[in-house]
Amino acid sequence: MKITYNAPFTLTYTFICLVIIILDLTLFASETVDGREVAGIITQRYFTVYPFGTEPMRLSNPLAYFRLISHTMGHGSWLHFFGNFSLILLIGPILEEKYGSKKLLYMSLATALITGLLNAIFFDSGLLGASGIVFMLILLASFTNVQRGVIPLTFILILVIYLGKEIYDAFSNDQISQFAHIIGGICGSIFGYVMGGKKDNGKSLKTVEERTQESILPSDTSTSNKDDFMDL
Repeated sequence: MKITYNAPFTLTYTFICLVIIILDLTLFASETVDGREVAGIITQRYFTVYPFGTEPMRLSNPLAYFRLISHTMGHGSWLHFFGNFSLILLIGPILEEKYGSKKLLYMSLATALITGLLNAIFFDSGLLGASGIVFMLILLASFTNVQRGVIPLTFILILVIYLGKEIYDAFSNDQISQFAHIIGGICGSIFGYVMGGKKDNGKSLKTVEERTQESILPSDTSTSNKDDFMDL
């Protein structure tokens, strides 16, 4: 028995964020709130997106464009980090197996860019953390077993429970960006609907009836579709 790097994107993302928070909260911690260290110099300078017009987000500053994506790698505390990555490590490998590492990377980058841009344009506070990615994965996961032309009931329930709660919480002052959660969930819903009926190689998922019919066909007819057989 050996340990395998089974989910390259999920694990690499986790380790990068882990290194950042270890450096930040041990070597570069800037302040303490309620007895615990919070976001240090590294996170504040490189892994937080701020409103456009502020000094860190001047369009002439190359780091401003980096922050639009890098904010998903910064975390303000260990509680913040573990809250996000306990879910990412649970859901990520399942989705990575279905969609592939590259597609999941692209979906995560798109979610990060969208949430970063919207926050920088419409809000007057900084944004950091992987929460938007988490909610993207949660909604995307509800489409894992979707078939062509079908919207799963699990997706509807998750949409109501998770996004409904975030919309409700948006009216409270709890220092949590429900906006990023909502946008991440919307991104995951769109990705899941568009790609939910496809395999990693881009082929549509076959229905149960189609698989049943194929299993009872004579063996000589199945050899003509060699590529599909090799994918099993």
